[in-house]
Formats: sequence, structure tokens, C-alpha cells
Amino acid sequence: QMADPFLYDTGRRSQYGCLGHEVQIEHIKAYVCRPSFFTDKAVIVIHDIFGWLFPDIRYIVDLIAGHGYITICPDFFKGTDPWKTTDHWADFADWMKDHDPTKVDKEADVVLKYLKEQCGAKKIGIVGFSWGGMAVHHLMLKNPQLTAGVSLYGIIRDSEERYNLLNPTFFIFGEKDHTISYDQITLLEEKLKQYCRVAYKIKVYPGQVHGFAKLKPEDMKPDDKPYIEEARKDMIDWIKMFI
Repeated sequence: QMADPFLYDTGRRSQYGCLGHEVQIEHIKAYVCRPSFFTDKAVIVIHDIFGWLFPDIRYIVDLIAGHGYITICPDFFKGTDPWKTTDHWADFADWMKDHDPTKVDKEADVVLKYLKEQCGAKKIGIVGFSWGGMAVHHLMLKNPQLTAGVSLYGIIRDSEERYNLLNPTFFIFGEKDHTISYDQITLLEEKLKQYCRVAYKIKVYPGQVHGFAKLKPEDMKPDDKPYIEEARKDMIDWIKMFI
């Protein structure tokens, strides 16, 4: 059996009662949470391989909404099955072929249209985790409607044009993430310095594994908690700086 590359237990988790609600937007379902007051600022959250129904990602949506943003997590898998903890990692490469994080443009456009026309959003940011972090990296290269982005432990590795970001982007990594090598982070830093014409930031959090920043407080280990909380604050501060 292959080792689970994410190192955190996605099974034994505390329950979470969500604050938002689900909506249908064209061919996509989405989870939305709004602040208690009117705002014309919005944030799209892109889920990881465990999909839009996973409690941890909904917790993040609610957290960002609490900072004053209309926050939405669309089902970027369009009703198909997310990766499940019971699936075999040997099949992961095949699964990824059918779930390409660089093929999210159509869904992103549908959600942007909804946020602008139905919710009155004027400034829209995006954050994404793992699979979603790769999708954010892609969208920040392609979609000028996104004012700022935060990519958490996701990186596009095989594209020559991956450094010409259109708008400010923040890359968050865990030091002990064995899905992203330190060399890849160094390369990203060097190339952004060379090619990027907008604000960007790269930060590596000590001792943290892949997936670290999504945990709910009661699921955090005491040693990791300060780094998780710092990463979340950094993510929200980046969004607040531009949106």
C-alpha cells in the first residue's frame, strides 16, 4: 500500500455545522457564506481533491466570510466524485487526468458572472488549497478579473508561462510537504523575481506538511497551531491588502 501523501488524517475529524448554504449556478453547485452586512467584495475558495462538501473547506469559507467577504466554494468537480480516503494512491495519476486543475476556466467564469450579476461583487479574490492551489496559480495567469490570489501548497510545474502573473499572488508552502520539493519553491522564487510584474509573495511555514492550513481549530496539534493560525492570518491579510 502506498503511503498517503497528505500525512494528515482526513477520517477522524470533529463535526462541523456550516454557517452558509448551497446554491445552484448554471451547471455548478456551490457553497456560499455571506457576512451579516452588505459588501461588494468577494472571495472564491477552490477546494482540494476531497471536494466542495468536505467540512474543512466549508470551515475556511465561513472563516473568510467572517472577515467581510461574500465567500463561495464551487464544486469544480462538477458533480463527479472527489478523491476519497478509501481510494488507492496507485490510481491517483489517472484520477488527476480527469480532474485537471488547469481546466477550471469555464467554471471560474460562471462563478465570476454570478458574483458580479447576482451578488453585486466589484472586487473578487481567490484562494485555493493543494489541487485548488494549482487551480489558483493557473487562474492568476489567465483571468484578469481576479484582483488577488492565494495559492496554498499548489504549484504549476510544467508550463513555461507560469510566472507571468496578472495580479498579486501569494504562495504558501509547508516546509515538510513531500509533494512539493524545496527546489520547486526556489525555482518559483527565482523565476518570479525575473518575470513577474505584479506583487507576489512566497512563504514557507516551518515543520508543516501538505494540507496543514485547512484544519479546524479543534483538529490542530498544539505544535502546529501557531503556524496554521499564522498562515490563515497571512492569507486573509493578503486578500485585505488588495480587496
